[in-house]
Amino acid sequence: MIVGIMADTHDRLPLVDKAVKVFNEQNVELVLHAGDYIAPFVIPHFEPLKSKFVGVFGNNDGERNGLTKRFREIGAEIHGNFAEITAGELKVALLHGSEEELLRSLIDVESHDIIIYGHTHEAKTYRKGRTLVINPGEVCGYLTEKSTLALLNSQTKEVKIIEL
Repeated sequence: MIVGIMADTHDRLPLVDKAVKVFNEQNVELVLHAGDYIAPFVIPHFEPLKSKFVGVFGNNDGERNGLTKRFREIGAEIHGNFAEITAGELKVALLHGSEEELLRSLIDVESHDIIIYGHTHEAKTYRKGRTLVINPGEVCGYLTEKSTLALLNSQTKEVKIIEL
């Protein structure tokens, strides 16, 4: 299974559209979003996805009721600050990462096969024991001037960071 991973879209509509296009072209079966959508008006831009969508909230997602309502309207799955997902055979933890102590604890105890987070806007992938840790960077490109997302092969655990 190919899993699309994104974070920190921050209402950057043209780049959200590009990310959705890449995910559809890559035949992604599941998209995981690590938060910071910002406003409910961005949600319809995820509707063209041909895959399942699961997301969590980030620290800048203030209008959570509106975001939740819009996600439900397009058939997407939105959680609070944390979600535990199964992707193929993998146990995945999805969170924004702004709660640094929680993120460090999850990584240190190696309780998941994959931990996905955002918040720092920096693309990074590394292993801690049996756990693969993935930050796809920022779709918005505001802080790093690079708009990135990640593709994960759930069988091989290979990750590709893609610049939009």
